[in-house]
Amino acid sequence: MKSVTTGELKNVFAFNDLPDDHLQWILDRAEYHEYPDGTQIKKTGDEADVMMIVLEGKISFYLDYHGRLVYYFYYTNDTATGGVGGLLPHSRMKVYPGCSFAVGHVQVLQLHKNYFADLEHLNPDLIQRLIGYMTERAKIVATLQMQHEKVNALGQLAAGIAHELNNPAAAINRIASELANRLKQNYELTENLLQQHISAEHVHLLRDIVDAKYSGNKTQLSATQQMEREDEIAEWLTKSGVVKSHQLAETFADEGFSISDFEKIKVDANKEAFAQLIRWTENLLISKRAIDDLEDASGRISYLVGAIKGHVHMDRTSDLQPTNIHNDIDNTLTLLGFKLREKNISVKKVFCNNLPPTPAYVGELNQVWTNIIDNAIYALDKNGEITIETSCDDKHVIIKIIDNGKGIPAEILSRIFDPFFTTKKIGEGTGIGLDLVKRIIKRHNAEINVSSEPGRTAFVISIPVAQPK
Repeated sequence: MKSVTTGELKNVFAFNDLPDDHLQWILDRAEYHEYPDGTQIKKTGDEADVMMIVLEGKISFYLDYHGRLVYYFYYTNDTATGGVGGLLPHSRMKVYPGCSFAVGHVQVLQLHKNYFADLEHLNPDLIQRLIGYMTERAKIVATLQMQHEKVNALGQLAAGIAHELNNPAAAINRIASELANRLKQNYELTENLLQQHISAEHVHLLRDIVDAKYSGNKTQLSATQQMEREDEIAEWLTKSGVVKSHQLAETFADEGFSISDFEKIKVDANKEAFAQLIRWTENLLISKRAIDDLEDASGRISYLVGAIKGHVHMDRTSDLQPTNIHNDIDNTLTLLGFKLREKNISVKKVFCNNLPPTPAYVGELNQVWTNIIDNAIYALDKNGEITIETSCDDKHVIIKIIDNGKGIPAEILSRIFDPFFTTKKIGEGTGIGLDLVKRIIKRHNAEINVSSEPGRTAFVISIPVAQPK
């Protein structure tokens, strides 16, 4: 084993002003290790029990992020990291949350945590310096963690948006194809109609009948009543000389046509002219229905785009500003709608009527609703229920998000707000940890509490209605 001198240890930035006897004290208690390039020095879950003092080389750290190793930082003998890593004095780290690897040929001294108290007694200033390096490292980890979580959250959000947009987009494609087909048929049917010398007055009568069907309220029929009406129309049309009447009867029944309507259309028209009138009208009704469906699908896309803009806080500044929390929660439910439908989860909303505009960093607060509601969905089996309640007083707005799932086990309830803690598998969830939720809540001078038992898990958030300037 190589013998490290006080001069070599003094070259490490964190120790360069220590007296020789203090340096020797560290050398007498530290263990020397060498690691070839690429060697794994520590792995996820190893006990965090030693401070690493880097004499040569570099050590890179990869966080175990939901089962994936993600590069976070490195430490080496420079002014930024001071040449120290691993467990530092007064750190609360118990186990390593990731893996560390040697970059280049690495030489380190490892000082066990059992000596930290004696080291603080020997040189309190050194301990404060080491705490400073630890604080800077924590800032780097927190910043990178938030970046990774936001990227993952964006990916989850994008997946949800794509899922939500897919249905109306597919419907628009289908409707466009149907309209193109109906337009082609319209040329042929109109030509046939003109050959029967149908008068303008007759077409005007037909228009009045059709318009009346769309201007009034349709009578809702049961499935049995609907089938009976279709059979009645098909039978009457067949007797009137219209072939393949069963294919037409469904459309007319859906639009509320009755036998008396057909009798009005038939007036002064021979059998062939009446048949052409019926086919032309059926094509018109199908086209009108397709246009209505197209309007619904495009409206759904517009609604989703509005929900997205509201959720991600587009077109607004990142400053505190008043927001309608009810609208924000509704937007979140819209974007998570596909997950709710997959499990047939019902959402019960009990919103107060006098909710005031609440000052918030809206984009950040929407991450809170996304995370908690997504966690509730994850915890529920099929046909579960989520209840969202709001109330307010002169000082606070209170939001409760409750699910009737199996609950959070008591042994982990106290840990759910810890950094990196998760019970989800890789690729599940929003990627936004509850530790970030707690940080966002704290940034709003708000409070979050959770209670859980089988059949009821409740997250309660209390947000002040006025923020200090």
